[in-house]
Amino acid sequence: MGHKLMFFLKALQMEDPIQLKEEGNKYFQANDYEKAVQSYTQAIKLNKDKALQAVLYRNRAACFLKKEEYAKAASDASRAIDINASDIKALYRRSQALEKLGKLDQAFKDAQKCATIEPRNKNFQETLRRLGANIQEKLHIQFSTDLRVQKMFEILLDENSEKEKREKAANNLIVLGREEAGAERIFQNNGVSLLLQLIETKNAELILAAVRTLSGMCTGHKARATAILHYLGIDNICMWMSVDNEEISLAVCNLLQTITDCLLGQGKEEHHGKEEAVVLDTKKDLRMITTCLLDMLVSKKVSGQGRDRALNLLNKNIPRKDPKDHDNSRTIFVIDNGLKKILKVVGQIPEMPDCLPLTENTQLTASVLLNKLYDDLRCDPERDNYRVICEEYIKSKIDPQDMDKTLHAIQMVSGVLQGPFDLGNKLLGMKGVMEMMVALCGSEREIDQLVAVEALIHASTKLSRATFIISNGVTLLKEIYKKTMNEKIKIRALVGLCKLGSAGGTDYGLRQFAEGSTEKLAKQCRKWLCNTSIDARTRKWAVEGLAYLTLDADVKDDFVEDQPALQAMFDLAKTSDKTILYSVASALVNCTNSYDTKELVPELVQLAKFSKQHVPEEHPKDKKDFVVKRVKRLLQAGVVSALACMVKADSAILTDQSKELIARVFLALCEDPKDRGTIVAQGGGKALIPLAVEGTEVGKIKASHALAKIAAISNPDMAFPGERVYEVVRPLVSLLNTERDGLQNYEALLGLTNFSGRSDKLRMKIVKERALPDIENYMFENHDQLRQAATECMCNLVVNKEVQERFVADGNDRLKLVVLLCGEDDEKVQVAAAGALAMLTAAQKKLCSKMTEVTTQWLEILQRLCLHDNMEVQHRGLVIAFNLISADKELAKKLVETELLEILTYIGKQEDHPKKQHIINVARDCLTRCMDYGLIKPLSRA
Repeated sequence: MGHKLMFFLKALQMEDPIQLKEEGNKYFQANDYEKAVQSYTQAIKLNKDKALQAVLYRNRAACFLKKEEYAKAASDASRAIDINASDIKALYRRSQALEKLGKLDQAFKDAQKCATIEPRNKNFQETLRRLGANIQEKLHIQFSTDLRVQKMFEILLDENSEKEKREKAANNLIVLGREEAGAERIFQNNGVSLLLQLIETKNAELILAAVRTLSGMCTGHKARATAILHYLGIDNICMWMSVDNEEISLAVCNLLQTITDCLLGQGKEEHHGKEEAVVLDTKKDLRMITTCLLDMLVSKKVSGQGRDRALNLLNKNIPRKDPKDHDNSRTIFVIDNGLKKILKVVGQIPEMPDCLPLTENTQLTASVLLNKLYDDLRCDPERDNYRVICEEYIKSKIDPQDMDKTLHAIQMVSGVLQGPFDLGNKLLGMKGVMEMMVALCGSEREIDQLVAVEALIHASTKLSRATFIISNGVTLLKEIYKKTMNEKIKIRALVGLCKLGSAGGTDYGLRQFAEGSTEKLAKQCRKWLCNTSIDARTRKWAVEGLAYLTLDADVKDDFVEDQPALQAMFDLAKTSDKTILYSVASALVNCTNSYDTKELVPELVQLAKFSKQHVPEEHPKDKKDFVVKRVKRLLQAGVVSALACMVKADSAILTDQSKELIARVFLALCEDPKDRGTIVAQGGGKALIPLAVEGTEVGKIKASHALAKIAAISNPDMAFPGERVYEVVRPLVSLLNTERDGLQNYEALLGLTNFSGRSDKLRMKIVKERALPDIENYMFENHDQLRQAATECMCNLVVNKEVQERFVADGNDRLKLVVLLCGEDDEKVQVAAAGALAMLTAAQKKLCSKMTEVTTQWLEILQRLCLHDNMEVQHRGLVIAFNLISADKELAKKLVETELLEILTYIGKQEDHPKKQHIINVARDCLTRCMDYGLIKPLSRA
């Protein structure tokens, strides 16, 4: 009954605005601004009294000021002023918020009102003086900026200007566009119109400068981005992106991405006061952009690069980033209005005269988009609609009387098989599709055979689901392989056979081909791969074949010994053709054995043998020593620079699955500490950072673990130069998780220990990433190495002021834990814990007295440290004793009355000794300090 009454009273309390206001005030005083905001917000909802409402709004404004959310602070203060125009606190808070938002003139007016109400208030007078001076300075800067902008445009638009002057003016304009004040001055001074004139000059350098300036002006400013979009026109933007100039096309693509980010409310969104009050209808603009991008896909006027840019923008912005977000309306819009256009792109045949301009990446990028759209659908009716559109469109292309038209239909099925495979498999089952594929295989025309064989290869990707292919594919492909004299078709037919032959995976007992056949196929693939007289597109299929054949340990062993073949594969991986990424990554995963393997339980193996079930067998060459040799060969061949180049691919083709494969390879390469220096030198450290941040969960963990291995033993300044080192902290902290294994925890702690010993800025970054609670948890760990690594990390972190303050704060056992760890038997833990305690007691006097209160064992532990056999531990123990004595006379008196005085006297009286001198000196310093206090008499050395 008592509990119910308490609950009822609490509920009543939570409905009382005055109680909630008081609660908010307490939170505010305790610096918990988030909870204070919650209390004031709840009170605002429940309150009916106007005077109280004004107080609540101005109090919440104070919280927002502390949280640096200045637009919200200004808004709340304004609401309080609407109720009471002479509310001096609200006026002053609004003045502060407006100043931070850069609205100095409005801030000045509010400060003036405050000074009028309270003319003797020195604070208000000082604020007025400061704001007045800042306004003058701002006007001066604005005036000079306006002149600079004007001068830049004059130089750029004058055809007779010197080249050097033009280049300097162009670069200055780009820099100015990236600064908020500069961007606003360009915008206000007819800058967009002048930038448009620069684009219309047809001069590539001026176009680039104009587009990059516009990108800077749009970044983080929704209203300005919207205005620029409408002024330039989406048709013009898409037209510029369609040009056959890679730099211009990419710059315009970045501009459109920046505008899209603003419309979607992403990117570094800043608050700009007035624009907060303007409700911008972004959905209409986003649909307009999407429609134009879809139109670009099927336009013959668009270059191959332009088409790739449009596909990459659709890939990046249409599917949902977060599956928890239920709104997939952008995907539905694209399916209803553009699915046929995407299918038309995947159905193109480059060898035919009516083909749209394409690059080597266009069609796979379109397949990736098809897959992302399909994955973004939320229910069966949506998926059925997608399937029906595909089926109807492909049916309309199948015509037995018109082979060229039918070719496009089969190519479309091939494209869908590279995207949403299950849907592609259903399309294979459509009436007439398989029959046409068989007919095309038997055709005399090279193009017919090429399209049919590629479709068969893509259809055999997931053998468990491709029943027709298993029963008919091998026969069809063998026949083509034997009959054809054309190398292009021969290679493709061979790859199909390789795929079908690798159905057993790494299981040595499930080989599909006769002994030695797989090696022969692989030898042929390697031969084609090294033959530079064959076109790159065909050589790429040789890599595809090896991606499957390298599941066989004999094949991977031969492959890594074939230096020219490895080099040829790496060279292909570095080209602009990104369609090869997945195949190269798959082959490398197989060669390094970095795929997941199921552990065999001996008892179950015996049971399976007894019941005559198949037991997976490991190939002798898949044992560890063979894998290590293969890794060394790959490193010698330059695999790291190839992987680093693959990671840089700014394309939707670098899918999360491809990133995961690359991360797996990197982790395998980092296994031996001796190789990590080579990996860093060849750009591996830099390449791993994006892999640890984006991709599949497994891929991010593997990349983070590889980073931890590098961070644990490398000089951070060398491995991750400049600001890059700060990006590595978060991946390392992500490994401090009970779901990760012990080795990942341990190596992450070693990496963080290394980092925390470098600089206070890095220590602050580790604290900001909320790593402290996890590090503390590992200090409790039963596992000796984990406990040691965590304690060493904490020893480095306690140098930081904020970490020290957490030890000083009441209501935690942090100090107690460190004191108890000093009493551990593990010497390495003792060294680290004693080091942490020595630094804490030196930096914070409060902790000296607190140490004597946290545990009754403190004195015994301290005495053991001071008498320790390990000189490092002993020295740290004596430093702690010195800190305690120096902190407070009463504390010194307490120590003098214990056996510690005898220990200090014994050490202090020892003869000078070079190896132990630092220890003897600290003991003598302790005794000298006690003498200064008058607690002991001067001693004569024995």
